[in-house]
Amino acid sequence: MSGIMVKNITKKFGDFVAVNNVSFDVREGELAALLGPSGSGKSTLLRVIAGLENPDMGQIFLTGKDVTPLRTQKRNVGFVFQHYALFKHMTVEKNIAFGLEIQKKDKKEIKQKVEELIDLVKLNGYNKHYPSQLSGGQRQRVALARALATEPKVLLLDEPFGSLDAKVRKNLAQWIRDLHSRVNVTSVFVTHDQNEAIEISDKIIVINRGKVEQIGNATDVYEHPKSKFVASFVGNVNVINANIKKNYIVITGTKEKIQFKEKTGINFQNIVLLIRPEDIIIKDNSTEDTVPCIINGIYYRGSFYEVDLKVGTNNVKSLVPKENFFKFEWQKGEKVYVRFRKFKIFEASEGHKKVHEMLKQLGYIE
Repeated sequence: MSGIMVKNITKKFGDFVAVNNVSFDVREGELAALLGPSGSGKSTLLRVIAGLENPDMGQIFLTGKDVTPLRTQKRNVGFVFQHYALFKHMTVEKNIAFGLEIQKKDKKEIKQKVEELIDLVKLNGYNKHYPSQLSGGQRQRVALARALATEPKVLLLDEPFGSLDAKVRKNLAQWIRDLHSRVNVTSVFVTHDQNEAIEISDKIIVINRGKVEQIGNATDVYEHPKSKFVASFVGNVNVINANIKKNYIVITGTKEKIQFKEKTGINFQNIVLLIRPEDIIIKDNSTEDTVPCIINGIYYRGSFYEVDLKVGTNNVKSLVPKENFFKFEWQKGEKVYVRFRKFKIFEASEGHKKVHEMLKQLGYIE
């Protein structure tokens, strides 16, 4: 059964189209991520689902019911904002109880529910604390408990970790994944952090310029991107200029030919290869399907080394496990060879320069 179904939603602000004919569904009990850069329309879409914005076209179904004409209060959704939106003059327990008091629940029932939620979000002993006495992570857990208090059928989270520092953000994200498994409420969270989406979601909906680029689980969108945008936005990627010549790939600035094994024919010459850093394998010697390059820089990153390489006219990065690096002890300026273990080919009919300009606008850093 579909917990959430978004059907052909369009939302405009004047002449600006924030959401453009978007459709997707989230199964009951799933945790889905709306992933995209700033200004892509993901928060607007979440607000449309919540009833905080009215769509210009399309329908929203929650647990099989068309709620498009209903106000927020009638949709039975919990909403968690980036900046907590807690009542500063209320204690932790009063903040959590607020929605239940609005519903005029029995005082004994409210007390029991609040105690259960405080225990659920691991804030025992903080019942009488005010928001100003809590850390950012604790405040967000209070906000989550308040959203869950009314037992919503759908939980919506808008950049819930955006104002937290990196370590707290990572810990809280994993905590929400674990919590979701226990409460089993259909949830959608908005994020621009692809690592966050990959680590904790059941489904990722990649949004760009108001449209859905791809829908799938973490493996789908990382290993099998369907567009240049998805390949460059989800995870780290090298963008390498190349050409097709008689069923061979020739990297720009080199003469070596890499055999092109795709079964479907390609009827264009200018291409870009999108390659994950972990799929660029450095070798000491030339072998079949390797390309010569020069090491421009070596950087220690804890469990691995990041190696900057000059491949023809392209600057690329390779991630090398520590044990492999110690085996070869490469040096800056050394000539080595690379093999591309796996890559995606995209047409560059607009020219290599235009492709790079477009990707830079999306946050790709060369």
